[in-house]
Amino acid sequence: MLYTIKGKYLEENKKRKWLKGISLVILILILVIVSFGSGLYISQKSEVIKKLAEKEVVYLGELTGKYGSGRDDILKQDIDFNLFWEVWDTLKKEYVDKDKLNDKEMFYGALNGLVASAGDPYTVFMDPKLSREFADDLAGTFEGIGAEIGIRKDILTVIAPLEGTPAAKAGLAAGDKIYAINGEITSGMTVDEAVSKIRGPKGTDVTLTVLKGGDDATKDMVITRGVIVVKSIKTETVSSAGAQGSKEGDNGIFILKISNFNDDTLSLFNEAVRDILAKNPKGIILDLRNNPGGYLDTAIELASEWVDSGVIVTEKFSEEKKNEYLSRGRARLKDYPTVALVNGGSASASEILAGALRDYKKATLVGEQTFGKGSVQTLREFGDGSSIKITVAKWLTPNGDSINDAGIKPEIEVKMEEKDYEEDKDPQMEKAIEILKSK
Repeated sequence: MLYTIKGKYLEENKKRKWLKGISLVILILILVIVSFGSGLYISQKSEVIKKLAEKEVVYLGELTGKYGSGRDDILKQDIDFNLFWEVWDTLKKEYVDKDKLNDKEMFYGALNGLVASAGDPYTVFMDPKLSREFADDLAGTFEGIGAEIGIRKDILTVIAPLEGTPAAKAGLAAGDKIYAINGEITSGMTVDEAVSKIRGPKGTDVTLTVLKGGDDATKDMVITRGVIVVKSIKTETVSSAGAQGSKEGDNGIFILKISNFNDDTLSLFNEAVRDILAKNPKGIILDLRNNPGGYLDTAIELASEWVDSGVIVTEKFSEEKKNEYLSRGRARLKDYPTVALVNGGSASASEILAGALRDYKKATLVGEQTFGKGSVQTLREFGDGSSIKITVAKWLTPNGDSINDAGIKPEIEVKMEEKDYEEDKDPQMEKAIEILKSK
C-alpha cells in the first residue's frame, strides 16, 4: 500500500513538472509578444509626441516640456522657484547692509512686485498696514491731508481734495500732478504706495512737488496733516433765485453734495431723501464733483432712487462674461427735475451714478468731463492681515459706453477757472440753478 501510494505520487509529480514547463513556455511567448507590441506602441507614441510638439510650436506657440499642469491648472508655465530662494539667499548674504534687511518686508516686497507685474495701477498688494488704512478710508476716518489721488497717463494725479481738509485749505486742486512726495519721485509708485507716504500722524508735515494746471513749473506745497473725519453727504436748500435759504412760498432747490460712497453714505442719503420728500423742492442739484467713488452697491442704490427699472451698470469681465446690475425700483426722486454736477474729480462709483442718470434722462449733467476710472476691483483678505485688490472687470453705462479712461462727458460744459476759485465763485452751481429755474 505504501508502495502504491508512492508510485502514484511520483506519477503526479511528473505531470506537474510537465505542465509547469508548458506554462513557462507559454508565459515566455506572451512576454515576447507584449514586449514587441509595446515597442511598436512606444515607437509610434514617440512619433505622435514628436509631431504634436511640432504642431504646438507652429500653431499654439507652446513647446512640449515648457508648459505643464500645475496646482489646479493655475501654474501653466514650468517655473523653477529655486531661483526665488537663490535670489533671496544671495541678497541676505551679499547686500552691503544685510543687517538692515527684514524678512517680513522682503516677503511683502516680493508679493508687491508679483502683483505689480499685472501693469494695472489699481491691482495692488497691500500689507497689513495698508490694509488697515484702506479700511479706514471706507469708514471715513484717517490721519492725513484729505486728498484722493489716482494714476492718470502714468502720472500721480489729484482726483479730489476733500472739502475742509488740509489739502483743500492748502490749495491742492483736482487735476494737480504730484511729481514727488518729500523729495521722492513718484514715477513708478502705485496709488496705495503714494497714499501711504502722504499719510502720517496729525500735526506733521508732508511736502508735495506739484504741477498745477496752466503752470510751466512745479512748486513745493507743504501741507500739515490732520485727522480727517468726513461725512460723505451734506445738504442745503437754496431759493429758486439762487440765494441760500428759501423765501415764503418758494420751495427752493435742494442741493445734495456726495463726497464719497462710503460706509455712512446710504444711511445719510436715506435721511436726505426723507427731507426732500418733506420739503418737496422744485428741483435737486446732485453735486458729484470731486467724488472719487467707493462702494458699487451704494451707487446702484442711489441711482435706483431716480431710475425705476432697467440696468444701472454693466460689469464686463470679457466679451463672453458680463453682469448686469438692475435698479432696485424705489425711484422716490424720479419726478424731481435734477441736475448732476461733475468734474475731473468725479470718479468710479460717482461716474456710474452720473452715467445712469444721463442715459435714462433722469438728470442733466453739467460741469467738466469726469476722471474715467471705470474699472472694478475685488478685495481678497489673507490670514496675516494683508490683502490684494484686483481689477476684475470694467464698467459700462446702461447705453454700453465704457467709463474707463474716457469718463463721462457732461451735456452742458462749464469750466471752473483759476479766478473762480480765487473769487470764491461757482459758475457750475450757478448754471445748475439757472437750468432748474427754467424748468
